[in-house]
Amino acid sequence: MTLSALDPPTLAELGWSAPFQAACDAQDLDSGDAVRVMAVHREQLEVAGPRFAGRVPSPRPLTADADLPTVGDWLVLDVARLRAPVLLPRTSLIRRRSAGREARIQAIAANLDTVLLVTSANLDFNLARLERYLALAREAGVTPVVVLTKADLAGDPAPFVAQARSLDADLAVVAVDAREPDLVALLEPWLGRGRTLALLGSSGVGKSTIVNTLIGHAAQATQGIREDDARGRHTTTGRSMHRIAGGAWLIDTPGMREVQVVEAAGGIEAVFDDIAGLAADCRFADCRHAGEPGCAVAAAIAAGTLAPERLVRFRKLHAEDRHNSEAAHEARARSRAFGRMVRGAMAAKERRGRDG
Repeated sequence: MTLSALDPPTLAELGWSAPFQAACDAQDLDSGDAVRVMAVHREQLEVAGPRFAGRVPSPRPLTADADLPTVGDWLVLDVARLRAPVLLPRTSLIRRRSAGREARIQAIAANLDTVLLVTSANLDFNLARLERYLALAREAGVTPVVVLTKADLAGDPAPFVAQARSLDADLAVVAVDAREPDLVALLEPWLGRGRTLALLGSSGVGKSTIVNTLIGHAAQATQGIREDDARGRHTTTGRSMHRIAGGAWLIDTPGMREVQVVEAAGGIEAVFDDIAGLAADCRFADCRHAGEPGCAVAAAIAAGTLAPERLVRFRKLHAEDRHNSEAAHEARARSRAFGRMVRGAMAAKERRGRDG
């Protein structure tokens, strides 16, 4: 957390806006203090507000599916007791299926205005991975901007820019040398005072270098790329919020080479809107684009106007999202049943104490 230039910060400087005030009014939370989550630690949250900046205990959920605060969230806090914070409704949330065998949904960053999708202009550039990140952004309703790093090493970054723009003609794509000071000028349209941005990208693509350049000092360690495969080395291990000189806020995240989409069907449809548009012209409403007669998608592939590998990626993301969403729903149901059992046991214990 970097607050040296804000002592103390106002709510507006931290990104407070009308929806959060409306939530406070609706829940009659005027007696508490609004604070923003700047970093998440194992058992503590680092928060900042006009009257308090420091660490508070992280809530311990009764069930595994409880909605825990993440970086960028707004809380209403009893400053005197520093406990039982109220999580305000979010305006946006980037999330994924968490790593591991259990089908849990992991909140990555909340209340964003823009998400910078960072990928490098070298052998590590991966269009399918970029589509995944773009689906996360579209599902959250956050403005995506593709940032192509290591442009100084690419020779000619134009082919990488063209591939990224092929995903969406209106998608903003910026090719940069993340170490150069003019990075701030290139990203200036999205760096307004009180605005919040998040960086998403796989390990070693230059996210930490972007953080250091934008905030003006080395907040994150950086390492060079490996010569054998052009991939960087992972440096960031946690999520944290940093203030940029112009007044915007930047959330850095650990590199995520594997991003499992979950409950993101709308975002996937938005990223692959060309296929969705073609599907509307298929003869059968339930066409799976797998050899059915009158399939407009197959016709587009045959005509060369739709790349067959794009359809493959569309199917893969939809199948993954469906599987993960069903698994998450089942996990939530099990967790709620467990929570009811625990609450019932606690109530029974209280009754025995009163009667005994």
